[in-house]
Amino acid sequence: MYTTAGASLPLGYDHEPVARLLRARADQGRAGAAEVAVVREVTRAFGVADEVLGGGHGLSAVAAYLADTAVPLLSARFTSEHSRRDAFGAAAELAWLLGFKHHDLGQEGAAQAYYRAGFQLAVEADPHGHAAWMTRALAHQALAAGHRRQARDLAEVALARAAGHADSATMALLHVTRARIVAALGERPTAARELLAAEDDLARSDRPQAGYSLLGGPAAGTFASHTARALTQAGDHASAEARHRAAFASWDPQAFPRVHLLTWTDLGDCLAAQARADEAVAAWGRALDLAGGMTSARSRAALASVRGMLAAYRRRGVPGATGLEQRMRQAGAW
Repeated sequence: MYTTAGASLPLGYDHEPVARLLRARADQGRAGAAEVAVVREVTRAFGVADEVLGGGHGLSAVAAYLADTAVPLLSARFTSEHSRRDAFGAAAELAWLLGFKHHDLGQEGAAQAYYRAGFQLAVEADPHGHAAWMTRALAHQALAAGHRRQARDLAEVALARAAGHADSATMALLHVTRARIVAALGERPTAARELLAAEDDLARSDRPQAGYSLLGGPAAGTFASHTARALTQAGDHASAEARHRAAFASWDPQAFPRVHLLTWTDLGDCLAAQARADEAVAAWGRALDLAGGMTSARSRAALASVRGMLAAYRRRGVPGATGLEQRMRQAGAW
């Protein structure tokens, strides 16, 4: 079960007792870069599949690999402190993927448990950038659950942890997260400042984007998508539309069909908010085109969310609305 107490872990976390315990257990043989590279390759492969087939694909296999291989690896004697930290970072990335997969299935309690575990692992790897990234995951989840003030606290802690340590692309995405949250709280000037800070960071490109933040996709695409949602929260639907359209150029449609589905749905909502009904219907139809074979509660919820508006359009005789309603029912979207 998702809890606000569980989401608060990063707000007052003391990692020293955990670190001492983990080092005391380092007695399970030797390990180094090769073993860590395998964990990362498994994470990458299942991450690629997740974007195409949804969170339900390979869920039990990923959970078993984390429990049976990645976590026991952390008890090894590593060839260097760098290798040890790298192993914890790889395990944290796998925990993040499991959290995200459960989130995509609407299983928020399990998602939170993996995000919390990922945060604790990330602190051992990198208490700055990587730990901030896992805090961001908990902030997004708190926002989605309606706990906006807690989400803001988490976003601020994430920015404070990462400042001066994380690459500029990762910092940009942390600023966008805070922008979305404060926009939801009605703090439009603060949201605008955060979006400007994010743009500046993204343009700076001081060094390559960290692997942990790349797992969610290219920085430019994530930036565009989340900026659009922040602008929607602020009521600026025309600007949100422009950002959604920009996002399409950053997300490879073959590699990220779920992102395209969600973006088409959001774009349709933006168009509906601007009284452009026929364009909204066309956008929602494009979203439905991508739904086949995908095990994703988020995608189903996004399609289901247009039901009321589509029914209103059908009654008004908006072209394409009746046909899209029928297609939605036939596809099991409702």
